[in-house]
Amino acid sequence: MSTTACGRLIVCPTPIGNLEDVTLRVLSALREADVVACEDTRRTRVLLERYGVSAKLVSYHEHNELPRATQLVARMQQGDVVALVSDAGTPLVSDPGFVLVRACVAAGLAVEVLPGPSAAVSALVASALPSDTWRFVGYLPRKRSELGTLLRAPETIVAFESPNRVAASLAVLASADPQRPVVVCRELTKLHEEIVRGSAGELAERYAAEPPRGEVVLVIGGATLSEPELAPALAALRKLVEAGAKPRAASTVVASLTGVKANALYRALTQDEPA
Repeated sequence: MSTTACGRLIVCPTPIGNLEDVTLRVLSALREADVVACEDTRRTRVLLERYGVSAKLVSYHEHNELPRATQLVARMQQGDVVALVSDAGTPLVSDPGFVLVRACVAAGLAVEVLPGPSAAVSALVASALPSDTWRFVGYLPRKRSELGTLLRAPETIVAFESPNRVAASLAVLASADPQRPVVVCRELTKLHEEIVRGSAGELAERYAAEPPRGEVVLVIGGATLSEPELAPALAALRKLVEAGAKPRAASTVVASLTGVKANALYRALTQDEPA
């Protein structure tokens, strides 16, 4: 199916706190759209009124995603332009939108994604923790066993967390590795923005005494590999290098297969080389 004769979907990130963070392209798309699908029409209307944008709004949230997506796809097939927004940040990133985007792709409709605010990326950058390899996990799992498994990941973890559960999640982390670096990012871009860095043990104690308020993003440093975990990956890397592979490229390949960080492999390899 050709997309030129049909409408399209424009995915529009919106500010995560400060309304001045909206982009000019997003405002232009909201003005252009025949209909704006939004998680909460009341929240979106505040943004539109701030910038004098007049648009037809329809609700699109986790409880009506499937039927609403069907309706919106039908409109786009008739030539309408639909803008998709969530309450804050980028749609689909722990927000509704996946069903609609997948339905548009299946129908051969164009999907345009605009750049914009993301609490996960803002927190990662502000954390000052390694960002060469990182994992966004949405909200942390509630089961202690699942959380413990996740926290053994060697890469930096970025997660949303309920302020009421921050202390409990940090306590689980501190019980396994009290020195693990953690950053608690609270109310990003808002008036009372706060970024607190420390060890898992320090922050677990701090927030057990006084739970944080507002929206929270946790950034957790990668778990330290034990020698048994590192050893087989390093052995495979040595074989590749001995066969003629370049160390950096070989480290990347072994990392993709084992989950061990490429930088950790490269450092271990070069430290073992004779001076």
